[in-house]
Amino acid sequence: MKPTQLFKAFFESEKAGGLVLLICTLISLILANSAISEDYLSMWHHQIGKHSAEHWINDGLMTIFFLLIGLELEREVYIGELSKLKDAILPLSGALGGMLIPALIYFAFNSGTETQSGIGIPMATDIAFAIGILSLLGKRVPLSLKVFLTALAVIDDLGAIVLIAVFYTKTIFFTNLIISLSIFGVLLIMNRLKVTNLILYLVGGIFMWYFMLNSGVHATITGVLLAFAIPFGNGNSKTISYQLQHWLHHPVAFIIIPLFALSNTAIVIGSDWIDNFGKPYSLGIIFGLALGKPLGILAFCFVAVKLKLTTLPDDMNWKSLTGVGFLGGIGFTMSIFITLIAFEDHHLINNAKFMILIASLISGVIGFVWLMKSIKNEKTSVKV
Repeated sequence: MKPTQLFKAFFESEKAGGLVLLICTLISLILANSAISEDYLSMWHHQIGKHSAEHWINDGLMTIFFLLIGLELEREVYIGELSKLKDAILPLSGALGGMLIPALIYFAFNSGTETQSGIGIPMATDIAFAIGILSLLGKRVPLSLKVFLTALAVIDDLGAIVLIAVFYTKTIFFTNLIISLSIFGVLLIMNRLKVTNLILYLVGGIFMWYFMLNSGVHATITGVLLAFAIPFGNGNSKTISYQLQHWLHHPVAFIIIPLFALSNTAIVIGSDWIDNFGKPYSLGIIFGLALGKPLGILAFCFVAVKLKLTTLPDDMNWKSLTGVGFLGGIGFTMSIFITLIAFEDHHLINNAKFMILIASLISGVIGFVWLMKSIKNEKTSVKV
């Protein structure tokens, strides 16, 4: 299986984006706990129109991030890893296990408490960070691992979007929702009529986003809907889907995600930070991401293979898959995103973000070391 040029571009942008994301996170943490902490925090809460700068990033710019995710998912479904059912079952199984097991672990710690609503926090995987760490291993990493992790993370993000739309929508304004979905319907009709003017789709997407924003359903879901409304064609470089996806790589990796990191990792670490590790939500987040993710991914993939629903690629084995499972525990962007929606108390949000950083750090370090040892000097992988 040869990687397409677009997959290479996507992987390379996420790889470099992971490094930028790490730098922005460190900068934000330092500034949030420095002498200029108050000014730095207030900067993100500065009102721009009716909303704060942080709100515009989370509900506006992140929609573009989800548009890119949607375009990548669409490509995977039509001509990529998910285009053949037997090949798709492996990452689909891993993604399902990687969402269900962490959710169950979080629920076990938080059932019946005020933090039960955070059940979706450990279910997500951060594409940029996970791929960024995988890329540190260089050319020794088998292509199948790169493709598997990318597909798994994209499916994970889709699951997070569905989760947000279904379970984190409190009040729905049906008039605006119907208008937004009607615009989506018009865009789908344009697709069927083979209209290939990208501007028309983007303008329609902006209006769809506006009404979705005012419907009560989280506006970022618009990004994925728009992605599937844009004509895919045969997927070559002349199609508007390909061109838009290619154009979005760098703005998303080097502007949008770094801005999200800067605004959402402005975490004030209080003197009682050690005490927070014993809180139910902290245990749910840490064990959910660092333990539940690799356990769920590995277990569900193992069952799928043993049932002969799918097979491991020739250059992948169970040891390397376990390492990728740990990388799946890097929640970061999506976990923080869900935290902002799941909780309302600012102190709770601040502490939960810190726990996400700790869990993601643990997962990243274990995943990197595990993979470094498991693929060292390996040229072929043995299936179990």
